[in-house]
Amino acid sequence: MSKEDKASSDVRLQKFLSRAGVASRRRSERLIEAGRVRVDGELVTELGVRVDPASSVVEVDGRRVELTPILWIALHKPPAYLCSRGDPRGRPTVYDLLPQEQRGRLFHVGRLDFMSEGLLLLCNEGDVANQLLHPSGEMQRRYVVTVAEPVPADLVRRLEDGVPLEGGAARVARATMLTPAKDGEQRLLILLREGRNRHIRRMLQTIGVRISSLQRVAFGPVELGDLRPGEHRVLTPSEVERLRAFAKRRSVERASGDRPVGSPEHARESSSPDRDAARLHGEEPV
Repeated sequence: MSKEDKASSDVRLQKFLSRAGVASRRRSERLIEAGRVRVDGELVTELGVRVDPASSVVEVDGRRVELTPILWIALHKPPAYLCSRGDPRGRPTVYDLLPQEQRGRLFHVGRLDFMSEGLLLLCNEGDVANQLLHPSGEMQRRYVVTVAEPVPADLVRRLEDGVPLEGGAARVARATMLTPAKDGEQRLLILLREGRNRHIRRMLQTIGVRISSLQRVAFGPVELGDLRPGEHRVLTPSEVERLRAFAKRRSVERASGDRPVGSPEHARESSSPDRDAARLHGEEPV
């Protein structure tokens, strides 16, 4: 291999760690700066170091790290499961639903609330996942929400126009009334392009509507489909490539200073204190 070919195959250390499933790229940077990473036996504490994935020996806390095949999974999260690796109170987590060999190497892409259900993505490609969740333009999500009657006649308009919450008004990209679920209940299809902690639940609570169930049915190009609660599947190559393409496009837009396509309200709310706090804690909109 020529020097030029070798240089092109080298990757930044934090990207290597992210691809290996150690942590997101940002958290990997903190591991490096904290002096927990060695490359070929040498301690690395500065960012910018590049490694050869095929030959470099990378260790974190004395344990060798190697690249594993990229894996994306779609999981049907049941209600009463935490989007967390563990819980001090002993409640079940989404990782309990995965094969043992996958539990330590996959990160959940965002979260669903404890009592929410539906599509949750998990992967070991942290840099792409972070781009998908970046507040400058998050990937579209669809939810089916079952609510108890009576439902205000102007519910759809209020959800789309905006509902005052702490930190500023929150709105949905689109809301549509579906056929009733059963006597005494109505169903809504809700489209989100932004997210705050418990976004949909807080909006409906403020309006005075009680939620019976909340299910995410799509995350960008990935559909929940006929997955049963607790089941999971591997994403198709086409689904993964579409997720990567979206992440790359958002990265380029931010680097060039272009604002992603969307409403002015979305751009304003993406930097609200409420929204920033949700991002900091890895919280999701429902």
